[in-house]
Amino acid sequence: MKQHRKLARVVAGAAVAALVLTGCRGGGDEDSASGPGITEEACPDAVNKDNGCIYLGAISDLTKGPFAPLAVPITDAQKAFWKKVNEDGGVGGFDVNIDKYIADAEYNPEIHNKKYQEMRNDVLALGQTLGSSQTLAILEDMKADDVIGVPASWNSAWDFEDQILQSGANYCFEAMNGVDWAVANRGVKGKVLAIHYPNDYGGDAAAGVEAAAKANNLDFKAVETATGQDNQAGAVAAVLKEKPDLVYVTTGPAEMATILGGAAAQGWKGTVVGSSPTWNPALLQTEAAPALEAMYFQAGPWGPWGTESDGHKAMRDALAEVDSPSDGYTAGWVWEYPLLAALKAAADMDGGVTRENVVKAAKDLDSVDYEGMLPDDAFNQTGEANDVAWRQSVISKVDKEAPTGVSIAEEMKAGPTAEGYDYTEPCFALN
Repeated sequence: MKQHRKLARVVAGAAVAALVLTGCRGGGDEDSASGPGITEEACPDAVNKDNGCIYLGAISDLTKGPFAPLAVPITDAQKAFWKKVNEDGGVGGFDVNIDKYIADAEYNPEIHNKKYQEMRNDVLALGQTLGSSQTLAILEDMKADDVIGVPASWNSAWDFEDQILQSGANYCFEAMNGVDWAVANRGVKGKVLAIHYPNDYGGDAAAGVEAAAKANNLDFKAVETATGQDNQAGAVAAVLKEKPDLVYVTTGPAEMATILGGAAAQGWKGTVVGSSPTWNPALLQTEAAPALEAMYFQAGPWGPWGTESDGHKAMRDALAEVDSPSDGYTAGWVWEYPLLAALKAAADMDGGVTRENVVKAAKDLDSVDYEGMLPDDAFNQTGEANDVAWRQSVISKVDKEAPTGVSIAEEMKAGPTAEGYDYTEPCFALN
């Protein structure tokens, strides 16, 4: 079961008795529910008035942070996901509520920690914890509390953590696949420049770029850059100085467009591949749009909004009133499937849905029904990361006719670097 952990597991066994749910909902024989985040009382505005309520928390980036344009649709999609679950009858005699405990952490690890402390006694699990460094700031408390979380991030460290239910290829494998694709399809040679945030998100992707650069005999250089559009002069200058064939960017959408647009305006021509969170269709309304169309490609964990699958259709139906589709919605929806699977499995366990049982159930998941948005075997918690971690991703191109401004250029696959990578520890050491 995921041996060789790099981060110590802390389990608060003394709290187990307080977390047991008994009664008609689950495996017990008394009519009561107990434990943080779960009540016999119906949810506010419940779909099923006779069901109890499971409360999930969401700690996101909803106002000031660099990912707010993505995080707002992520959160709205997760509300819609659980509403659909409730309309289908709920889970184990409970409706699921993710609306009550939503917090804005502004992409700040300290605020993220503060928001978790405020809700930690009131939620069964975290339906969203946005950011790699941000999630790390609460991870030990999550372990002590027997709380699992759905990350709004794709860090390679999560493949070594049972507490975190990650979906899709991590930033490191995604970057490897992006570089391999650019070499094979864009004629990239010579030099690759990784421009990234100075945090765990940026570092994880840069490690993947470096591994793929080595495998493809490319020169590699990394440049850290701060958040904020006004802080990208140094990154633009680095592109103009280094003159790379490929720039791999791991920032927010605004910074990515500023870097690409600024370098292109001064004569640089090449290929830019961005990590999953670097795209926002609103960028097509900016001055950088022509350069984005010519040079930008997105490495991503699954097909965008317009992809044909049962899950994509269910998402589009549930969000039919959305005026401006975004793949923030797509990510938010996909991320909830493993948590749903863990809740369903816990409901069938002795004691029913409790924090402890949800953790146990999640550890035993060897597949998840993503309704075609990902293959079922893309999620597997039961083996060593080197054997079970998902290494495949897609490459999308800018497409002004597509609902979210991108369409698939290469279907899901793992490039040779990711396929051959010896994955016995996270690509980037979390600090």
